[in-house]
Parts: sequence; C-alpha cells; structure tokens
Amino acid sequence: MASTFMEEYKNKLISAEEAAKLVKSGDWIDYGWCVGHARDVDKALAARAEELVDVKVRGGVTLWMPEIFKIENPGAHFTWNSWHCTGVDRKILDMGCGFYSPIRYSEVPRYYRENVDRISVAYFQVAPMDKHGYFNYGPQASHQTAVCEKSDYVVVEVNEKMPRCLGGYEDSIHISQVDFIVEGSNADLPQLGSAPPTEVDSKVAQLIVEEIPNGACLQLGIGGMPNAVGMMIAESDLKDLGVHTEMYVDAFVDIYNAGKITGARKSIDRFRQSFALGAGTNKLYDFINDNPAVASYPVDYTNDPYTVGRIDNFMSINNAVEVDLFGQVCAESSGIKHISGTGGQLDFVMGAYLSKGGKSFICLSSTYNKGGQPASRIVPTLKNGSIVTDSRTTAHYIVTEYGKVCLKGKSTWERAEGLIDIADPQFRDELVKQAEAMKIWRRTNKQDAQKIAL
Repeated sequence: MASTFMEEYKNKLISAEEAAKLVKSGDWIDYGWCVGHARDVDKALAARAEELVDVKVRGGVTLWMPEIFKIENPGAHFTWNSWHCTGVDRKILDMGCGFYSPIRYSEVPRYYRENVDRISVAYFQVAPMDKHGYFNYGPQASHQTAVCEKSDYVVVEVNEKMPRCLGGYEDSIHISQVDFIVEGSNADLPQLGSAPPTEVDSKVAQLIVEEIPNGACLQLGIGGMPNAVGMMIAESDLKDLGVHTEMYVDAFVDIYNAGKITGARKSIDRFRQSFALGAGTNKLYDFINDNPAVASYPVDYTNDPYTVGRIDNFMSINNAVEVDLFGQVCAESSGIKHISGTGGQLDFVMGAYLSKGGKSFICLSSTYNKGGQPASRIVPTLKNGSIVTDSRTTAHYIVTEYGKVCLKGKSTWERAEGLIDIADPQFRDELVKQAEAMKIWRRTNKQDAQKIAL
C-alpha cells in the first residue's frame, strides 16, 4: 500500500508556480494558520500579481510578511482577512489592504463549514507524508480540516522541518483528500520567543501563582505576563499540573522539564497536554515532534467552554489592554486602533468558570506610557471604540501589580471599589470621582470611609 501512496504522491506533485496558477481574479483562497502559512506558493502568487485583481486571502497569527504584500500596490490585487492579528497582520491592516475578521476562536471550524464563502484554493504547509499516506498539519490543527472540507482545491506544501503533532484528531490530511503537492524549500520555522519578565510582570505572576493548587490544569496566553507565570510555576513547588490550552508556547516545555506537568489529575486527556496551535522556538518544535505527551486537536475541542468546564481546577491566564470600572475587559484594541483579536480569551474565561474550582485571570500592568506620561489601564469606561472582549458578566479575576479582585457576584459599587484598589495609586482619587459621577460609588466605600475616619 505504501508504494501505491508514493505513486499517487508523484502523480500529484507540481511546482509552486503551477500551484499558483490555480488562483483566478475574484477568488477566495486560504493560506493556513500561524506556523503553517503558505510560503513557496505565496512567492509564486506574488510573481503573478499583475494578472490578478480582487483575490481575497484568509489567514491569521501571521509570523512573517507574506510575499503578496511585499509587492508594489498590493491592495490592487490582494486583500488580507485575518482571524487574529499579530504585529505583521497589523502592518498589513495599516497598509490599507487588510482587515480583521471578528471571531470566537472555538467557532472558527463551524464558520468554515457553515458561514464563509466557498474557498477556491487552500494552501498550507505540512510535515512529510507518513507510510500510511497522511500529511500532518504540524502545530496548527486548529481549523485546518474544516478549511479543506470547504475548498475546491487543496494544495499542501511539504516542509521537512515541520513537526508531527499527533495524539488528538483532525491533526492530519490523507493524500486521497489532497489535490496537489508542492515540495517546499524547507524553510526554518519562525522563532517566537518572549522578552524577559519585567518587575511588574513578576509581581502579577506571583499573585496568580499563589492561587494555583496542585493538580490544576493550565491555559496560558501569549505575552510577558503569562510567560512570567510559566517561569514562576517552573520554579515553584506545584506538582501534577495538566495542560489544556489554545496556544502551546515555550513556557509549557519549561514547566514540563521542571517536572511540574504530569497530567495525572486531568479528567480528560489524562497524561497529555492538549493544544490547538503552537509557536515558539526550536525548543518547542523539537519537544512536540512525535511526542506522546502532547495532543493536537481542532480548536472547537480545545476552546469549547463546555470541554474546558469538564476539567477540574482549570486556570486560564490571559492579557488585557484595559479594564473599566464596570468590569468590561478590552484585550484587542485601543479605541478603534486594532491590536490582536478576541481569539480564545472569551472561550477560556467562560470555560474556566464552568470548571469545578476553576479560575480565569485577566492580567495587566496598572499603567502604560502615553506620550511620555503614565496612563491608567483601569479606566472609568472603555475608550470610545474599544472592543469589549469579555463582558462584565463573564470577568472573574482581574490582576495588576497592586493586587487582584474577583468580580463574580459583585455589584457595580463593589466592582468599582475592587478595581480602584488595584489601580495605580496616583489615579485612584480621579477614578473615585468618575465612579461617583457614574453612580457606582457608595459613601461607605473603603476610600471614603478612610477619609471620614480621619
């Protein structure tokens, strides 16, 4: 049978230039996701740009600039549609030829199957074919099977450096479901590291880690604070931790190597670290390659709040841009300036609260630099145009370097009081005045009571 697969492989093998010719003006095409974005066909398609207009491309979590947006006047030929923005995606948006597609990440496979326009061609990188005729998606099972089901043509770019991520389901595609194969240039995988944690990151991390019990199951977002939490966990006395996450990052490898992760107490996927996509350094790619300790799943499994809720003591740790005194969390824009996207944050905020003993933590520094002056991230109301990522009814723990507050079950005045208590002290008096003006402050709140006592 293996020889039959190899014959089929040879019959479907084409050049990147031939693959790019499948695209017509007006088509919707898909570039895959994150580490698996098309590379060689992307270059060939850029070379065809003058022949094409109104080609709409889907992708997201973009870690390098696609060649189709390095050409002169790319917007005349291509439009980028990103499910989740990185710095690269933001550059494309700023160029005027890219747009964000609002999502709940857990729903993306269903979007493809039920809601988006038919895809003319799907291009994405895969690991080499195995003896059973399967191409593994690498660390981005995410929604890839749904993409293939919705595409007229499926073209895989083989990259020998792509790790094989197994253990779950919908992690691979069989050669019988592939229309064409391009043997890629075996480009190195992108290196996505994290900056060393700041003093603020470390203070926030300490406040979170002390809430984590032995046997807890972790989900870490990307960024300085979740990375600091991971580093602190690796150095802690915690044991028998599990992992069930959207994005697998280097911090999990460090925690595992420190002996803290066993998955022994997980109620589902015991002894395995479950994830939907991954990106990091070679340390991560080497670790997840053919490793039975990890399990690659589609995102409608990993991020489903009800799946998360089945896991006891689930700890979700994510970043935010700002939080207002009502408890609304913005994690994806600053006013109308787009930054990232909803991603899976709302999924895990909801799922963690469904978990017995579960907690979700939204962490942020109390201030940021605005024109050389500090500005508060705890604000009376979100900036005009800022997106509500987590509604006030879903927010659980909010954490800054000044403390943490649980918003569940709290009235508006209790929320205002708790959030002002973890704001930078220089902004607290003004926040109290704003809370009073919005009628969410009681005269017996802590700060007023202290003044009365004096």
